[in-house]
Amino acid sequence: SLTRKYAATTECYIQGAFINSFKVHCISKGISGGTTVSGTMMVAQKIGIPIFVTGGIGGVHRGVECTLDISADLTELGRTPVTVVSAGVKSILDVCKTLEYLETQGVCVTVLGPDPRFPDFFTRESSYSAPCHIESPVVAALMMKKRAELKINSGILIAVPIPQEHEAEGKQIKDAIEEAVKEAELAVSGRDVTPYILQRVHEITGGQSLKLCFPWILSY
Repeated sequence: SLTRKYAATTECYIQGAFINSFKVHCISKGISGGTTVSGTMMVAQKIGIPIFVTGGIGGVHRGVECTLDISADLTELGRTPVTVVSAGVKSILDVCKTLEYLETQGVCVTVLGPDPRFPDFFTRESSYSAPCHIESPVVAALMMKKRAELKINSGILIAVPIPQEHEAEGKQIKDAIEEAVKEAELAVSGRDVTPYILQRVHEITGGQSLKLCFPWILSY
């Protein structure tokens, strides 16, 4: 079977390969597929859904100075007034540069909880802090309300750390990611890097990297 995944820029993944096409081309053919965060934001905004939950957003890739590889998720957050709740950015990415890019795009980034440290997807904190943190979902709702009143046309990213009981598992997966990144530096380049790392992390952890996403989403 063929698996297709569409971003707002509609880069389609077919059997692990990238096929660049316009989203109108995909839609006109009636192709079924899963949307990335950017694609989901576009759809949500058009049908009036103000908020959704995902595991991790895309971001600035490691080695961006050589590849200019930056996810369309960040661009969409800068121009679409939808709130995204996630456990941070995908762990294979550059968290620091992603936060800087979101600031450049005018995106409100906050952490839900008493600690402003930005979560690292599989672990509860990275080495970087968000511009602010909020204590409750009520405050998040007020932020969304004020954005609508002021007609601010950019998204809000609310980062929520994974449940504390999964912290130990998350650290093991983070170690696997670092191992996979080192392997990728010697084995592949360009667009092949991300699929390679994701596959190797899945193999090294025996599938636990995927299973750990579900407790986080179910915690809501």
